[in-house]
Amino acid sequence: MTEAAEKGEICPHLQERRIWIDGCFDFAHHGHAGAMLQARQHGDELFVGVHSDEDILENKGPVVMKLAERMEAVQGCRWCTRAIPGAPYVTDPKVLDKYGCKYVVHGDDITTDANGNDCYQAMKDMGRFIVVKRTPNISTTDLVGRMLLYSKDHFLPKVTCGEYDRFFKGQSMETLLLRSESIETYKAYATCEDGLNPGVAVFLYTEEDEKLHELVQPDRSNWLPTREIYYIDGGFDLFSPGHIVALKALRELAEEKNALVIAGVQDDSSVNKHKGLNYPIMNLFERSLCVLQSRYIDGIVIQAPYKPTANFLRLFPMEVTEVFHGPTREQDNPYQEVREMGIFHRLERHQYDTMTSEDIVDRVLENRKTYEERQRRKGWKSKRETAMGVKVKEGVSKVILG
Repeated sequence: MTEAAEKGEICPHLQERRIWIDGCFDFAHHGHAGAMLQARQHGDELFVGVHSDEDILENKGPVVMKLAERMEAVQGCRWCTRAIPGAPYVTDPKVLDKYGCKYVVHGDDITTDANGNDCYQAMKDMGRFIVVKRTPNISTTDLVGRMLLYSKDHFLPKVTCGEYDRFFKGQSMETLLLRSESIETYKAYATCEDGLNPGVAVFLYTEEDEKLHELVQPDRSNWLPTREIYYIDGGFDLFSPGHIVALKALRELAEEKNALVIAGVQDDSSVNKHKGLNYPIMNLFERSLCVLQSRYIDGIVIQAPYKPTANFLRLFPMEVTEVFHGPTREQDNPYQEVREMGIFHRLERHQYDTMTSEDIVDRVLENRKTYEERQRRKGWKSKRETAMGVKVKEGVSKVILG
């Protein structure tokens, strides 16, 4: 990051390596992170424009997460240099000029405004538009649909130790978590701030044999033998500002002791057992990617146990000296063992500490008719955007440059 960007100063001229991306970023799902990752790989700095609630309502439909909440999500992404609130829904070259961003990045789909016009047409005409691959099978619309339909079809079964052994031996796997393309996705989302080089670690825990398997190696220079680990776990469903601000607070505590932050992400069946209905709304693969892209962590554990035990904590490559959880309390006390060890702590309360995935779903269900209309409207827009996208893909490979 340049000194000017860090101070938030406006740049007097365009910079080739300063990239712009914009969007609604409603719900912090891994599709948003994937777009920011790919955008960051095109430059040295990434400025992220976040649309206002009013602009989104006019052009797309009502938001679930308010602007301040969506800003927390964007600012918490490892590849974001600076988040810009209130960016126009139709991308304006003058705004990019103001911040010195020469190119805007967007997925290979088409986004239209309320009138059905391409939001990026002006940037395309100027040769300042870069196309990246859209993350498949995830969108805010998909997640809203799961809430409205109470679907459980997205749940993933636990990975067994036998499945991991077959994967380790090079056999192709049907389970989503261990497919070759999934491992490549984990590696991409684990990269450091440049979006290219190794950054954080990815572990997989298998319950039957109580083993911790390293799926993605971190930046070894950051994992010094003298460092300790601060561990936090949870479902992290719909990766809300409550989760993000908690991780941010833990990062600040860890930095005082030069400690690493490792987040355990619990499997779908464990979350459903304790939350019921069709929770989690996001499956384990989706939730783990949401946590993995966070700038506040040094590693994640996929399929982390609901109750962290002393035996589990001994599996890490460094000593786990502290275990944390948010300010909310659990009925069945899963932290009894680490509490008896004297290493359990609750994080301090913050402005989003009461926000849960249930609260976010309630926002949708309380306005069910409005969101159902949004789903129908999105369907109409999708047909037009798809038709426009076919025309674009016929003449565009990767970058539109004059």
